[in-house]
Amino acid sequence: MIISKKNNNLLILLGPTGVGKTDIAIKLAQKMPDIEIISADSMQIYKYMDIGTAKPNKSILKTIKHHMINIVDPTENFDVIQYSKLATKIILDIFKRGKIPILIGGSGLYITSIIEPLFSGPGKNLEYRGILEKEANIYGTKYLYDKLSKIDPVSASKIKPNDLRRIIRALEVYKSTGKTISYLQKKAYNKNSKFKYDIIGFKMNRENLYQKINARVDKMIKDGLIDEVKNLRTRRYNENLNSMQGLGYKQINKYLDGEYDKETAIDLIKRDTRRYAKRQMTWFNNKIKNIEWINLDEYDENEVIAKIWSRRTSS
Repeated sequence: MIISKKNNNLLILLGPTGVGKTDIAIKLAQKMPDIEIISADSMQIYKYMDIGTAKPNKSILKTIKHHMINIVDPTENFDVIQYSKLATKIILDIFKRGKIPILIGGSGLYITSIIEPLFSGPGKNLEYRGILEKEANIYGTKYLYDKLSKIDPVSASKIKPNDLRRIIRALEVYKSTGKTISYLQKKAYNKNSKFKYDIIGFKMNRENLYQKINARVDKMIKDGLIDEVKNLRTRRYNENLNSMQGLGYKQINKYLDGEYDKETAIDLIKRDTRRYAKRQMTWFNNKIKNIEWINLDEYDENEVIAKIWSRRTSS
């Protein structure tokens, strides 16, 4: 069942930036008022940053219940662990109230944290890390990878042989707990998995997507992105803040600092957004399983709504 109040069934809509997933979610919510939307966007969490993050407009936010938008001041650090805890709590509350949650976004790490609850593990063992780093320097990374393969072949199969950081962490967890990290991750997942889910992904031809991205950036500029960044600076939000490193904000800050002219800044926003979209698709394809992809080149928005809706009524 794609959309349901029963069985804690969460609908996840994902796709690269600019593909049109937000509009589809909003139209679904307009068709079924019990829907509440949870954003899985790492920039929409910030207050005062509206245009560059492509938040729904204020009238939409008033008429359709949205969560995980405008919850953090731009000066605050906010990580995926905080996101996962808050969003999971919200989703469960929506189910409890008899409403229907839809998780929507393009931040792969945020989405993954909901469907595969995070395992934080024990704290750092600096002394043992030092030993492992010395061994890696003397014998090479493969030496540690072979050691991990004997201890925890499941984890080793998921870690690249040259990924020293993750190899050391897996060995460190075993040293500290006596349990493999793969065992502890599975245990955490079984404990924390709160609901079932279905994932629908939206994609389109790369050239069509890039054209949409370019047009969206032009619209952001027309809608006042430059003034939005100026206002943030007036509020003394430093351009070195994590929030101000987001797409659009970083480039406009450099324009306002005189590093770029306006046209160069706009071109860089477009280029970097296209690159980000490509990275998103790589993440979705490599990190998230069981995505049902809908090619938006083959269906218009209303047909997609009908496609999702018909599944609900026939389930």
